[in-house]
Amino acid sequence: MTLQDHFRTLARYHVWATHCLLDEHVALLPEADYRRDCGLFFNSVHGTLNHLLVGEGLLWQRRFLEGVSPAGLKLDDEAEPDRARLAQRLKETARAWQPYVERLSEADFDRPFHYATSKGEPMTAPFAATLAHVFNHATHHRGQITAALTAMGHPSPVLDLIYMLRDEATASSKP
Repeated sequence: MTLQDHFRTLARYHVWATHCLLDEHVALLPEADYRRDCGLFFNSVHGTLNHLLVGEGLLWQRRFLEGVSPAGLKLDDEAEPDRARLAQRLKETARAWQPYVERLSEADFDRPFHYATSKGEPMTAPFAATLAHVFNHATHHRGQITAALTAMGHPSPVLDLIYMLRDEATASSKP
């Protein structure tokens, strides 16, 4: 498997896991549980989802897809107060990685990635590892949300990558 193939898989998984979590579980949460401080780093399910939107959509996606490093955003900003619109924006953000990854060449993964922090500090990091951070970061916070769902007594999705691969294999074997 090439790095490009690996990142294509991560981008597909990111869309799959985001949809599973939001559509099949978070959407069913009562409002009080959705906004309850359940001890997550960003307090609630809502706060954690907003952090994902800020970190992924408003910072990293702009850095990668547009070559722009926005300044002044804080990781605990509430970028979207409306929960339905927040879910929609997160799904759109997840989908946007797929065409981006498709356009990358193998050589792109070996280059440095230059960006600025939200405080304007210039940074350089390995491209592949930095892109992996984006997907890993989302996985980390989806895991926090699934733990919160379980702790509140709600069903929690199984989001292991292997389940997406099994779903894909099943779908491709159907006539």
